[in-house]
Amino acid sequence: MKRIWITIIAVVLGLLTTACTQAPPEEEPQFLEVNLTANPERAEKGEEITFEAKVSYGSEQVKDADEVKFEIWRSQAEEHEKIVVEHAEKGIYRLKKSFEEEGTYYIISHVTARRMHNMPKIEFVVGNPSAPEDGSSTDMKMEDKD
Repeated sequence: MKRIWITIIAVVLGLLTTACTQAPPEEEPQFLEVNLTANPERAEKGEEITFEAKVSYGSEQVKDADEVKFEIWRSQAEEHEKIVVEHAEKGIYRLKKSFEEEGTYYIISHVTARRMHNMPKIEFVVGNPSAPEDGSSTDMKMEDKD
């Protein structure tokens, strides 16, 4: 009789332990979103342009990205300027810059956060546009940084 009670208690404890250790439901995967803008998109020589990368992960504003770097160059130029940008407010990383040479320019924001990387590219013009680069359409790349 004692063995039956020990067996029953062991089975009940085993069932309780199994019920308590079930894995929680998996979280729905989120994506690192970056909305890159230039304001104005067309400026005159010496006029200040404000570049903003609004960074979010799902519905969360990312205020602590691992790195935000703006890469800027004039069309057809070999040299690209890279500028590290700090968080300004509400998930927005901002840079104000003016240009003395007319032409078509490009900017890519390299954003790394939440083990992901996103690098949208946009075009803007200072004064008169120059010949655009081949394949100058806006493109977005996302990679899991595992």
